[in-house]
Amino acid sequence: MLADKKVLLGVTGGIAAYKSVNLARLIESGGSQVTVIMTKAARRFVTPLTFSAISGRRVIDDRYEPASDPLEHLTLTREADIMIVAPATANCIAKIAAGLADDMLSTTILAAACPILVAPAMNSRMFENPATQANLRTIRERGINLAGPAEGPLADGYGVGRMVSEEEILAAAGKILGIADSLKGRKIMVTAGGTQERIDAVRYLGNRSSGKMGYALAGAAAMRGAKVILISAPTNLLKPAGTEVIYVNDASEMKAAVLKRFDDVDTVIMAAAVADLTVESGAPGKIKKENLSDIALVPTDDILAELGKRKKKQLLIGFAAESNDIIENARRKLEKKRLDVVIANDISRRDIGLGSDYNQATIITAAGAVFDTPRLLKNQLAELILDRYVEKKHAKKR
Repeated sequence: MLADKKVLLGVTGGIAAYKSVNLARLIESGGSQVTVIMTKAARRFVTPLTFSAISGRRVIDDRYEPASDPLEHLTLTREADIMIVAPATANCIAKIAAGLADDMLSTTILAAACPILVAPAMNSRMFENPATQANLRTIRERGINLAGPAEGPLADGYGVGRMVSEEEILAAAGKILGIADSLKGRKIMVTAGGTQERIDAVRYLGNRSSGKMGYALAGAAAMRGAKVILISAPTNLLKPAGTEVIYVNDASEMKAAVLKRFDDVDTVIMAAAVADLTVESGAPGKIKKENLSDIALVPTDDILAELGKRKKKQLLIGFAAESNDIIENARRKLEKKRLDVVIANDISRRDIGLGSDYNQATIITAAGAVFDTPRLLKNQLAELILDRYVEKKHAKKR
């Protein structure tokens, strides 16, 4: 994702405007700040309140609003890292090509001092019209970047003109900003979620892991061009774009999936919360309440320790969920399981960790370095981990 960036998002009046709501959400959840500029036509499809609720900032939609800064179109572009226009209608593209500035969005585009990415969205006949094609050539020649359009279902049928996915727009923005492809050629396996150890037909042993940290790491690595395999225990999360996901339920299934692919990857990030205990013999039906005390529990196999024994060329990163003596316990785990990096967090805190969108970690390396992160969104922490430990490691091999 785009971490720690200031993004201007221009939204014009097309049916694809509803996708821009999710685009704004992805930008924010990735740890960046998004400011939305809407045209009057865009307000017919999505309300400014929707974007304001996502971004936490005022939506800009009228250049002549008395409360606005008269030079806001200049201030915004000076502070922004990138401007994205999605969807960009044929009318908007024509304005950009002609250098028109008759509303806040077109004025801001004309004044932009940052890179601009345009995601066209329109009817296929409008897209194929010679005027639109000429306008697209013009804005490309002037250094404006394009994402799409794609071929697919449209409001009136099927054809070329569909706005590309939100993830593709983010990937294009990342490439413009030099984020994409930094892990191209790398094969990374990430585990996520909490395993569910079956007791009977309706019950299981589980934990509070949401899978958010692992999914953030997998999505961020894929955005940087890595081939990512995500081994996921049950979660309520959407598949990260650009990843191959293998779904498992319990610790034994996760072990089998991880070991099967271990020799083919160069980095493993074990973010999953694998159960320490499982049921010795699960019942095919439902166990009566009065018989639950007869259940026998046995330890699960230690997947991370097994990987530590087997590793040859792989970078092995583990997580340590601790409630006391955090650094001491994390360092012991690092040494015992032959990890290259361990990321420890305090599970006694309610504002970070299990189930939260935030985390604050102590990162310890095999070389003895100790680094305390600030409290960050898990998406931001994922970017930090990739920057400092994964990319840095692989840069030495190039």
